[in-house]
Amino acid sequence: MNPPFSVVFLTTFIGMAQGCFLALFGEQLREQFSTAPASGNLLSYGAMVVLLLLIAGLAASFFHLGHPERAWRAATMWRTSWLSREVIALPIFMCVVLIYATLSFFPVFNPDVSFNLLAAKSSLIIGVAGGVSLLLILICLGMVYLSIKILQQWRTHLPIVNFVLVSCVTGFVLAVGFYILLALVPTLRHVVDLDGVPIHWSLIVGLAGVFSLFLLFVCTGMIYACLKFLQQWHTPFTLANFILLGCSSGFMLATTLGAWLAPQTTHFFMTSTLILTIVAGIVRSASLLRNKGLVPKSTLQSAIGVKNPKIVQKSSGAMAPTFNRHQFNHGKTRLFIRSIKWIFLALVFVLPIVLLIVQLLTQVDLTLMLVTLLIQYLGLIAERWYFFADANHPQNIYYQVIC
Repeated sequence: MNPPFSVVFLTTFIGMAQGCFLALFGEQLREQFSTAPASGNLLSYGAMVVLLLLIAGLAASFFHLGHPERAWRAATMWRTSWLSREVIALPIFMCVVLIYATLSFFPVFNPDVSFNLLAAKSSLIIGVAGGVSLLLILICLGMVYLSIKILQQWRTHLPIVNFVLVSCVTGFVLAVGFYILLALVPTLRHVVDLDGVPIHWSLIVGLAGVFSLFLLFVCTGMIYACLKFLQQWHTPFTLANFILLGCSSGFMLATTLGAWLAPQTTHFFMTSTLILTIVAGIVRSASLLRNKGLVPKSTLQSAIGVKNPKIVQKSSGAMAPTFNRHQFNHGKTRLFIRSIKWIFLALVFVLPIVLLIVQLLTQVDLTLMLVTLLIQYLGLIAERWYFFADANHPQNIYYQVIC
C-alpha cells in the first residue's frame, strides 16, 4: 500500500490522545481512592492537550479525502463499516474529553457528591430502565416461539405469559435467598462501604471517556483487521498493536506532562509507560514474525488461470501511471522497507525503554523526557508508515514489473 501521511498523522495523534486520557484517568483514580498527593493542574491541562491532539488528528483526516465536503456521509454506513463507526466514535470521545476538561478547569462545575447519595438518586432511574428492558427481553424471547406458524402448540400468547411469570418467580426466589444469605453472614453487608466517599463528577465523565476511547480503539483497529484479502492486517495483532502503541505513546506524553506540572506523579506514569512499551514491543515483534512467514494465497498463475510455473510478466499493462499503481504500491526498494522496520523498532521501543530505565534509576528530567517523547513519536510515524506499506494488495500481482 502507498499510505498518505495524513492517515499516518491521524492514527498516531488520536492513538496518543487516547492513551494520554487513559493515563490521566488512572491518576485521578489513584488520587481518589488512595493517599496519593494531588496532581494540581495536571488533569485539566492534560485534558486540553488530549483535545488538541484529537482536533489535529481530525483535521489531518481531511487531507486524504477526494471530496472533504462530503465527509459527513461516511457516518451513514455504520451498520456495516468500521470506518463509519470510527467516524461516529471519534466525535463522541472528543465531546467527553471536552466535558472532562471543562469540569477539571472549573471546580464550580465539579462538586463533590457522596457515593451513596449518588447511588440513591440514580438507582430509581436505573431500576425503571432495567425493568422496561427486561420486559422487552422477555417479550422478544417469547415471540421467538410464538412467531413460528407451523407449530400450533406455540401459536398462542401463553408462551410470553409463561416466560414472564417463570422469570418473576425464579427471580423472587433468588432475591429471598440473597437476603437470607445476608442475614446469616452479616459481614457481607460491609464488604464495600463507600459511605461518605466524595466522588467528583469528572470521575464519572472520565469513566465514560475510558469506555469511548476503547470503543474508538476497536473501531480504528478493525478498519484494517477486517480486510480478509490483506493477510498482513487480517490478524488480532492489528487491533492489539493499535491499542498498545496508543497507550504507550499516550502514557509517555502523560509522563512528560507530569514531569512538567506534577513531578510527584512521574513515578506512576513512568513505570506504567515502561511496562506498556515493553509489552507493545513484544506484541509488535510477534506480528512482524507472523507476517514474515505468510504465504500469498494468490499467485501470478492463479490470477490469470494458467498453471505453467515459468510465467513471467513482461509489461505492467499500461504505459502511463494509473490510480491502482499509485494507491496500492509504495514504489520503495526492499532495502528501504527493511531499514524502516529496524528504525521504528529502535525509536519506538529500544531507545525509549533505555531512557526510561535510566531516569527511573536516577532522576526524572523534563528535557530528557521531551527528547524521549520526540524520539518515540518519530518512530511511531515510521512504524505506522511501515504498517501500511507492509500490506501487499492482491491486485499488485498484475503489476509485478512495477511492484
